[in-house]
Amino acid sequence: MRADLACAASLAEAAAVTLTPDPWWPVAVLAVIVLGDGLMTFRPPRAIAACLDGVGLPRDWWWVLAVVKFLAVAGLLAGFWVPGVGLAAVIGLVVYFLAAAWAHIRVRYVGRDFWLNCLGMLTGVVLVLVFCFLV
Repeated sequence: MRADLACAASLAEAAAVTLTPDPWWPVAVLAVIVLGDGLMTFRPPRAIAACLDGVGLPRDWWWVLAVVKFLAVAGLLAGFWVPGVGLAAVIGLVVYFLAAAWAHIRVRYVGRDFWLNCLGMLTGVVLVLVFCFLV
């Protein structure tokens, strides 16, 4: 019985979520990437514009993407000092890129932009979530 309790306690510790990133540097790299992505939303390169047009996002709404990305960057950076905020920002980015993936799949716009940009960012964000907050 006592061994079962010790085993359960060690499993709970192993599955614990960290509220501040450890290591911190992947979160910093992600913040720089998302900041650059947000800045590119204002004057997107042809590939990004084609991607946004391809999923049917009206050009009048492109500014919303920049706001979401800038808020994510602010959350990622604040998360270095305020426990839980960076974790919330990373989870928000996972949801954002899952929604983007769904938008691509819904309209069958699943070419290079989908695999490299959308799923590439989703993979990177999930890796940051797992290795900086969950492991």
